[in-house]
Amino acid sequence: MLAAAEINYIRHEANKKGRSYSSIAKQMSRDRRTVRKYAEMEDFSPSEVPKQKRKAKVMDPVKPILDQWLQEDLKKKKKFQRTAQRMYTQLVEEYGFEGSARSVRHYVSQRKKQLFEETETAALPLESKPGTAQVDFGEAPCKYRGEVVTWPYLVLSFPYSNTFYVQVFPSENRDCFLEGLKRIFHHIGGVPRVIRFDNLSPAVKKVLPNGERELTEEFQRFVCHYGFEYEFCNPASGNEKGHVESMVKYVRNNFFLPELVVHDIEQLNETLWGKAEKDRNRLHYQKGIVLAELYLADKEQFLQLPAKEYECVRYEQVKADKYGYIRVENKLYSTSPRFAKSTVLAKISYNRIEILTEDYDTIVCHPRLYGNEQKSMIWQPYLTLMSKRPTAMKYTSFYEQLPPLWQQYFTQCTLSEKQQALQLLSVILKDYDFELPTQALQLASENGHPSVESIKQVFYQLINGRGQRPIIQSKGSLPVIPNATRGLEHYDQLFPSRGGKQ
Repeated sequence: MLAAAEINYIRHEANKKGRSYSSIAKQMSRDRRTVRKYAEMEDFSPSEVPKQKRKAKVMDPVKPILDQWLQEDLKKKKKFQRTAQRMYTQLVEEYGFEGSARSVRHYVSQRKKQLFEETETAALPLESKPGTAQVDFGEAPCKYRGEVVTWPYLVLSFPYSNTFYVQVFPSENRDCFLEGLKRIFHHIGGVPRVIRFDNLSPAVKKVLPNGERELTEEFQRFVCHYGFEYEFCNPASGNEKGHVESMVKYVRNNFFLPELVVHDIEQLNETLWGKAEKDRNRLHYQKGIVLAELYLADKEQFLQLPAKEYECVRYEQVKADKYGYIRVENKLYSTSPRFAKSTVLAKISYNRIEILTEDYDTIVCHPRLYGNEQKSMIWQPYLTLMSKRPTAMKYTSFYEQLPPLWQQYFTQCTLSEKQQALQLLSVILKDYDFELPTQALQLASENGHPSVESIKQVFYQLINGRGQRPIIQSKGSLPVIPNATRGLEHYDQLFPSRGGKQ
């Protein structure tokens, strides 16, 4: 038996401070089972003197070997585990064991029972405190652009009030994960004090011995920014975050089935705030209180939001190929011909890839690709180069993306006009989409095939508010103007005749 001081220390650290048995055992250089024994011991009354046991001198040297074999076999399927008889044969052949097979079988039987009790997990009734939360991803089918796709959704649940919030994303990557948490924090106006996570790859880079975790850099920064405490479940111990797992199923069954028809994922997410809050108008399954009232107790315990909203982005230095493409997570994004074979900076968020110069000036900005899409091409930076070889335009995807009116215009242009038009578009499309240039082309074409200069003039009239002007209508009738008469006869009245002499 340990000294009283050691026992008191173990019970204080485990039962008062809530430290894990493994960490206490490591600190005290004691076996974890010893720490567990004294932390959970209920009766310290003097006991009867135990019967003296004979030492199994033959078995003692091989017990560590058998323990190692049993630990190895517990990781395998039952049909691949060695029998006690096989272990006895190995001991004889490999270690010259002189004991009996019966002794080995007895020891293996007893140790299997002990190891099974230690490794078998049981669901513990965990107390839920206001202001704590759990996080996990789920999946749901949606009809998007005529196809059934499976989208992940992030659920943040509050076990005390049995409430939740949910946001849908195109992926379970770290950028979507942090964006989802940030959105929920700023929507609720606070931060849960403690959040329990599974060992999600966006947060945990590696699970280390003794229950420690190597966290991703992005997650560490996020935690420092918002100041909450994090807890992680033991591997393969989903019961430790059972509330959010149940809530993931509840959300799927009540909000996502049958498949929703989704036109815009952000519009869908806006509707989910209200649906989650409306769901609180029901009674708690145990407490008999409306969930909305219980949630107020959660909200009172939230931490204050920081002054600035966290920007869920990361930066990567990447080198463009000879065509100006960069590769981010195995997807291609265009830059500009002048950055071919040069190093640029990719600013990555959950829905955008912004490509920057080394001085952080924006070159071009792409929507982030997910699923089967492999390449995103923005042609505007390439139009100046294309204007030098305008005949190649028909063989690019740029021509296919042109509005029909522009396609028709280019078929009627001379080589020189094509060059000028492409140069004009290279300037306009930096700041505008094709809506206004197409409108300008339509107005300029009213009197036939327009010149590039006339399209340019109409375009700038449109953006400056001087497009087509309405015809001015007079409010009343104008006075009738008498007909003018010409000649010198009316002057004769001023000079009367004096016998033909003046």
